[in-house]
Amino acid sequence: MYRRARGGRRVPLDDGTAAELTAAAIVHTVAEHGADRVAALSTSPLAALVGELGGAVLTEQPSASAQMLGPGFHAPEGDDWTRAAHVMLWGENNRLARPADTPWVIAGRYKGQKVVAIGPHPTRLSDETLVVRPGTDGALAMAMGHVLLKEFYLDRAVFAGHAMERTDLPLLVRLRERGGAFVTGGGLGQSAGGLSVYGGDAVEVLLPRFDDGPGLLRRGVPVVRDGEHLATTVFDLLLAVYGVARDGLPGCWPGGYDDRCEPYTPAWQEAFTGVPAARTIKIARELGTTAGRTGGRCVIVPGRLETSHADTAYRAMLALLVLVGCGRGWVRQGPADGVPLVPYLCLHACGEDGTNVGRLCWPLADGVLSGRSSRSMLLEAVSDGLPMAPSPRVLAIPRPIYPLPPDVELLIGPDDRCDLAPPDAHLVADAVAKLALDRVEPAPAEAEAPSAGERMRLLLDHPWMHEYGEALPTYRPPGPGLPVKPTQLILLR
Repeated sequence: MYRRARGGRRVPLDDGTAAELTAAAIVHTVAEHGADRVAALSTSPLAALVGELGGAVLTEQPSASAQMLGPGFHAPEGDDWTRAAHVMLWGENNRLARPADTPWVIAGRYKGQKVVAIGPHPTRLSDETLVVRPGTDGALAMAMGHVLLKEFYLDRAVFAGHAMERTDLPLLVRLRERGGAFVTGGGLGQSAGGLSVYGGDAVEVLLPRFDDGPGLLRRGVPVVRDGEHLATTVFDLLLAVYGVARDGLPGCWPGGYDDRCEPYTPAWQEAFTGVPAARTIKIARELGTTAGRTGGRCVIVPGRLETSHADTAYRAMLALLVLVGCGRGWVRQGPADGVPLVPYLCLHACGEDGTNVGRLCWPLADGVLSGRSSRSMLLEAVSDGLPMAPSPRVLAIPRPIYPLPPDVELLIGPDDRCDLAPPDAHLVADAVAKLALDRVEPAPAEAEAPSAGERMRLLLDHPWMHEYGEALPTYRPPGPGLPVKPTQLILLR
């Protein structure tokens, strides 16, 4: 009925009737088809109710923070920003308006806080500004990571204790032979007893390189034997990815910070971002020094990175926080109350497109994604049990999302193309409680905040990540591609 009348004249309803109609649709759908067929955008007033019932809470946010910091990650509150010693406003942070969190940054500056703005436009709300070319934020983050690994891990083991206790850097990763060298084959889940196994045998590993076309990097890592297989640590792999050289290891390495040919040096990033190498080194040193002296009181406030591979850049930025022990320094809220957020793109933007996802893979991909569309991959993810939302029957949104998902039977939103205007969330919750009775039981909370023993992850161990060549931080330049990578749509548990 609603779908036939959609787009026509909408009859206004009083608040009570609208809430009862919405509640009846939600209760019936949950009872007949399952809670996962009800969805709400995370910014919708009905999101909390849908999440409590076990429905899909959809989001436009990238999932990098949930992958690396855990699904129960909670961002610091505004007053935590005030107590931070170093703040990086990274990306487009709405420079034309004063967002609600602006006073916290101003208050922190009165306390002596250093504020660094990184983005395509200069800003006055900072002590220092790095103006980068759009889409190249990941290159800058990789170069900063190069400096942190060299000066705060190899030259001085400032964060070695943190890395051993709170990250996956000391964990072993199995290597498998490929093309006369080795590639990563998945984590073993056990520690090597130290950050590195350097000092014994070494082999060449093949790593993805996207800055000069889909190429390969050949870098050496120290190895130990794990039965019939060879293994190395995440830390050793990370040094190879970032190009931090050590004596005696095979492969092609940068000659220093001023090497412009080998990624990911400060001089290499200068050609992409326009940020001088000296300033990149300075900002990285300030981040590492401040984090070491203050016990991790540094935060990154991520803004919008509206490029086709923004999630890769977010992972490179998050890696900086993981390396310097600032696990609560990512100022972007994760899932509320433990409800997993599902990117809504799987409902509408990834329709029957003709995009060949295999084009985004690195040269040594096994080809399982060749000729595949984004929609087919998303459907496979649902069948594999990954937290993806099938098309809902009831969709609550705070603003228009068109084209509409094909199976939506009741659309709750702000304009005349929706079936209902958003009713009061409290009235809907009361109506659901009255209607549900024994028909619907609220789903238990999905996940708690990370425990003290949970490690932040730099190695994202998922088959699709390896297929894309992005199991470790890497840089993809801006250019044609999917609006959002399918890897962004996977939340690792």
